[in-house]
Amino acid sequence: MTTYTVKPMYSGYSTFASSVDTAFVFIIGISAIFLIGITAAMIYFIIKYNKKRHPVAEEIEGSTKLEIIWTVIPTILVIIMFFLGWHAYTPMRKIPKDAINVKVTAQMWSWRFEYENGKVTDTLIVPVGKNIAMQLNAVDVIHSLYIPDFRIKEDLVPNRKNAMWFNAPILGTYELFCTEYCGLRHSYMITAVKVIPVEEYNKWYASAPAKLDSAAAAVPGALGKLIVQSKACVACHTADGTKLVGPSFKGIYGHKVTVETNGKEREITVDDEYIKRSILEPEADVVKGFVKGQMVSYKGQLTDEEIKQITEYIKSLGEKE
Repeated sequence: MTTYTVKPMYSGYSTFASSVDTAFVFIIGISAIFLIGITAAMIYFIIKYNKKRHPVAEEIEGSTKLEIIWTVIPTILVIIMFFLGWHAYTPMRKIPKDAINVKVTAQMWSWRFEYENGKVTDTLIVPVGKNIAMQLNAVDVIHSLYIPDFRIKEDLVPNRKNAMWFNAPILGTYELFCTEYCGLRHSYMITAVKVIPVEEYNKWYASAPAKLDSAAAAVPGALGKLIVQSKACVACHTADGTKLVGPSFKGIYGHKVTVETNGKEREITVDDEYIKRSILEPEADVVKGFVKGQMVSYKGQLTDEEIKQITEYIKSLGEKE
């Protein structure tokens, strides 16, 4: 289990942390001063001009001096806030050319990180002190990638290109999660950033992507299980009969289920054809008791052979307990 520690401000866990913290502290500090000052002024006026002391209302003329003061001072403060924000934000949009590229794909409810050599992980692994550029993609709905310790956050919008970058100078493990409500299991969309030594990263990067050996691959459903895990299907479908957003894979193959097709209920048998249709056209036949619109089509993302392997995996899960 990944463990995290509470980290103080100005910790410098990314090159952006200090400038963001400065803007944050300044804005909070000014807000606190105004809150205290305005509250004190209100209490003073309530006491001084209460009905007992001033039973008859008086006309009070304006003060040019006061008008200038409470116009100029807030204007200067807002300009300073803008400058601090601009100073912190501008470097975030200038991605260094020597950055290591990582393709980030967000979908309900998982993260996928794909490196230039084809390596794929569900945890972001980066070398310490190196620039990391992330190309952001969303498969289904809007997500938002947030790494609090790095003080960076960016939205991922379907069919829209976006990117972000950072440089983490301190070794450690940091939280990464979605901050845009994206469905029933939004809170499960959490993973980590592991900042490791450069030598360790190079060794990890050079190692072959995880594959099944020939013996393991011969086990029925083994390849399909690997595909299901890499495509984050397990975020919605369990293998132990537990009900999540979608039906459990366990014991479903060969059984009859009631589905809703074009607004009408009908009974079908879960077979190869049904599984393939559910993957490519998830809205076509929705199992009774489950909500429409929770799954996107994997058309173009999975080959016929991969769907066949997934089907073999579902077959291998046997009967419900």
